[in-house]
Amino acid sequence: MQVTTKAIVLSALKYGDSSLIVKAYTASDGLKTYMLKGVLTNKRGKLKAAYFLPLMQLEIVAVHRNKGTLETLKEVKVGIPYKTLHTHVVKNSIVLFLAEMLGNGIREEERDQALFNYLEYALHWLDVHDPEPNYHLLFLLNLTKYLGFYPENPDGTASYFDLAEGCFVANPGLNPVLEDALAADFKKLLGMDFDALKTIKIKKTNRQELLKKVVLYFELHLHGFRKPKSLAVLNAVFE
Repeated sequence: MQVTTKAIVLSALKYGDSSLIVKAYTASDGLKTYMLKGVLTNKRGKLKAAYFLPLMQLEIVAVHRNKGTLETLKEVKVGIPYKTLHTHVVKNSIVLFLAEMLGNGIREEERDQALFNYLEYALHWLDVHDPEPNYHLLFLLNLTKYLGFYPENPDGTASYFDLAEGCFVANPGLNPVLEDALAADFKKLLGMDFDALKTIKIKKTNRQELLKKVVLYFELHLHGFRKPKSLAVLNAVFE
């Protein structure tokens, strides 16, 4: 079936000498993987390798057979052109990390317009604003709303966050938890939107440790989730 849809690139893996396998999150059908034969060597073709940078927002015409096999792209154009996302060193590091998190975390081959709208908005926000050091933490925390494990609201007595249960608790058990300053910093981000990030201050060491714990949170709630290789690079950028 031929489909015209918006799509966000999650990854592009070189296949052979001339082709790419592109994983993208589409507005019409959720996660899709495409084989782009000869795209790296065919200079006159409609499909350009530059379209498939991480988290590019595209408008595509594709053939979706929906049989669990690689799909086909017929036409591609940039949907929302970025001004800074791939040229600003800090933003590009954030993009590489988030693309890896999304590629590992999104599994569903089904339409989820709310998730697509969130990704579209969040990426545009980063493109047009200065990079906030806690942006990626809020991005991932908000992402858990759409993946099904957003933290439960804390009550006044709960000072620990149980990562396995996804809730704040007064007394920790055997599960890994956030405690003390990390739990307090985590709590600050709940219910926040990106425009309010300037009001949040988190110490560098706490931010790095909190990011490790948020990645662990994803590992605990998504079967087969792989820790992103770009985590160390992102921490280095915010030294």
